[in-house]
Amino acid sequence: MTDVKDIDIFISGGGVAGLAATIAFAQAGFSVLCADPSPPITTREDTGADLRTTAFLQPAQAFLDKIGLWSAFAPHATPLQVMRIVDAGGDLAAPRATHDFNAADISDRPFGWNLPNWLLRREMVAHLKTLPNATFLPGTGTAHVLPREAEARVTLSDGTRLRAKLIVAADGRASPVREAMGIDVKTTRYGQRALAFAVTHHAPHDNISTEVHRTGGPFTLVPLPDHEGKPCSAIVWMDRGPEIARLTALPEAEFEAEMTARSAGLYGPLTLASRRTVWPIISQIAERMVGERVALVAEAAHVVPPIGAQGLNMSLADIATLLEIVSKHPEDPGAATGLTQYSRARHTEIKARVTGVDALNRASMADAQGLRDMRLRALNSLYSVAPVRRILMRAGLGATG
Repeated sequence: MTDVKDIDIFISGGGVAGLAATIAFAQAGFSVLCADPSPPITTREDTGADLRTTAFLQPAQAFLDKIGLWSAFAPHATPLQVMRIVDAGGDLAAPRATHDFNAADISDRPFGWNLPNWLLRREMVAHLKTLPNATFLPGTGTAHVLPREAEARVTLSDGTRLRAKLIVAADGRASPVREAMGIDVKTTRYGQRALAFAVTHHAPHDNISTEVHRTGGPFTLVPLPDHEGKPCSAIVWMDRGPEIARLTALPEAEFEAEMTARSAGLYGPLTLASRRTVWPIISQIAERMVGERVALVAEAAHVVPPIGAQGLNMSLADIATLLEIVSKHPEDPGAATGLTQYSRARHTEIKARVTGVDALNRASMADAQGLRDMRLRALNSLYSVAPVRRILMRAGLGATG
């Protein structure tokens, strides 16, 4: 019979959030094992590479620095100094309104720093190899979990058996650990999908992240380092499912013409610099963040549309909060009192952010002229009052003061 391995923390899921959690807890001195059924793809060209990007806002960057990751990320990061919101109405005419939210109004640092998701995985997997108390098992899934009062029993798909004091579910929106715990979720489907890809353009991006709102969903350009000597941006193009299917099937030249028009021509002609990938858009929130010996983090706990760079930043806030709490009682990181504190610290804020992003997404989808005009008036009103503008920017970063 296979021997049972004793560890402090088992992390189910080896995406960006799961790898960050593994590194964070290992750096804090816990023995950690992370398993994921899919080996991470760590090069841009490989089939299945995640071509989306992540903008790490200031609190997330500070946490990554604390756990020793930021020094590996920094050489590849593009700062985001300005968040630009463009209301382009409902046609392909020139923008009706453009408002810049500049980080200089609230800080001497950028809002955040943007990096490709495949590169994050590459650097995190490399960093894991330097941590003697961290084990990563790519290609191995979570087959069975059995929480008990004093410990949790875990069986992996390769037959490995574990005893862990805490299970961290970082295994995505269809989390097998969450399902095994019987934790329900509330899911909102918008009928939207998102295209993610990279482009080059003639005009420099000047470290400006731009969201162009028209109908169907936002068209977001996020700065990247130059590609083959040309300014480069990552794009997330959200729209209703049938429209995304049509766009995906277009020949490259026709697609480039449509995406240039959808961008309101702000950067001149756009040229594809990667393949196109498609992602479903939903909102989702777990009814609770914890179970016996189990804590949910990241998309196991919450999913939001890619608006305002909230998703992975919320996930890192989960991990940072959980780490702070369990580090106070390292002898038993899965104790019920600590998990209760974690749930209280995160669940209310998560519900508020999911609700807020949901409202923004519904506003961005508006087709009717009256609704588009209401969206424009709201944007103009919020931007015109400087104290309100600063409060919104701080809230977007996750700050409360």
